[in-house]
Amino acid sequence: MAILGSINPILTTGLGQKNGWRLEHYIKRGGYAVLTEILSAKKPPEEIIEELKKSGLRGRGGAGFPTGLKWSFMPRNASGDKYIICNSDEGEPGTFKDRDILTLNPHSVIEGMIIAGYCTGATRAYNYIHGEIWDVYLRFEEALDEARQAGFLGANILGSGFDYELFAHHGYGAYVCGEETGLLESIEGKKGQPRYKPPFPANSGLYGRPTTINNTETFASVPFVLKMGWEAYLAAGKPNNGGTKIFSISGHVNRPGNYEVPLGTPFATLLEMAGGIRGNRMLKACIPGGSSSPVLPKDIIMECTMDYDCISKAGSMLGSGAIIIMDETTCMAKALDRLSYFYHEESCGQCSPCREGTLWLYKIIRRIENGLGRPEDLDLLDSIAKNIMGRTVCALGDAAAMPVQGFLRHFRDEFIYHVEHKKCLVPLDVQRAGSGFFTT
Repeated sequence: MAILGSINPILTTGLGQKNGWRLEHYIKRGGYAVLTEILSAKKPPEEIIEELKKSGLRGRGGAGFPTGLKWSFMPRNASGDKYIICNSDEGEPGTFKDRDILTLNPHSVIEGMIIAGYCTGATRAYNYIHGEIWDVYLRFEEALDEARQAGFLGANILGSGFDYELFAHHGYGAYVCGEETGLLESIEGKKGQPRYKPPFPANSGLYGRPTTINNTETFASVPFVLKMGWEAYLAAGKPNNGGTKIFSISGHVNRPGNYEVPLGTPFATLLEMAGGIRGNRMLKACIPGGSSSPVLPKDIIMECTMDYDCISKAGSMLGSGAIIIMDETTCMAKALDRLSYFYHEESCGQCSPCREGTLWLYKIIRRIENGLGRPEDLDLLDSIAKNIMGRTVCALGDAAAMPVQGFLRHFRDEFIYHVEHKKCLVPLDVQRAGSGFFTT
């Protein structure tokens, strides 16, 4: 999947360049120059963090929390070990940008993580990589070896007196380990179940020590932000939404892939970059930020710009930036059936509302899809989703409930048709005439 349409040369590495991910090519493109300047000048960490705050860089993993603000929470002068964690456990349906960054430009992530360690006083770091992309994990290990041999990792980096080690750690494909505290439990060798908060990782994270966790794309963006300058980076996006964002576009489009554009780019422009709707069909709906974000119908999403604030105002979330496009051949009940099954399967079972609720949601939606739905089922789905929301240790319960709420909010008539007529509003032959995206 190519990263296209970018104004960010750091993230669009290696395209059309043999072995472009390697250290020698990264350095030729200006890689590690920001780190070298910081260490040689012994730049005050507070100044760097302030630059990131002003840049408007927000976490690119889903929550969109301001990066500089998160780094400032770390008790820099606390004695003992402190940790930096990169969350590369990319397991949400529709999301595939982080694996491309780690494949095409792993050194940008490494440099960003080293800068984070310098700013927070951490001396050890881990990149937690999704267990089902083993080749990506091996590539990152190669990049780490290159960085160590060049003196960017280890003791006394570049003669600065700063010590920092970084390791790769692979998971086993559990979606719940994308939640930051479930990830920490997994690194510690425990069952990947989310922790109660507080305490938050900044105070008690990995092995009970202060820990800062960011997403792959966030760390990869840090060197570029500091090289470009916070004012220029902020101006590249829009207020409160600085810089660029990589959007993973899949579904019924002609050119699925990763597209890096300034935040605030109109959805219609992004859809055009992806080649438009496959087969010259009509857009029906869009999931704008990964499968957990509420679906938006055509008339709403076509008026949106792709940034945190606009998508939130429209009733959904920008999330990870995974855009799932559905055309007129899509049965919305079948689509929700597939998504609900995923969240039921991926629940860790720790919380009763999630463990039981995700199963109930799936069973009822499956019943409707199979032509056995009852008139009271739609209100029952609303009630179950409402009672899951906000009642679980982590956000997986919310992630299962929000798609149900979004589909019923905007496509309730289609579910009513299922119940009353015991079949899809969209005939099966029409579904199959499309791409079969949600057709088993």
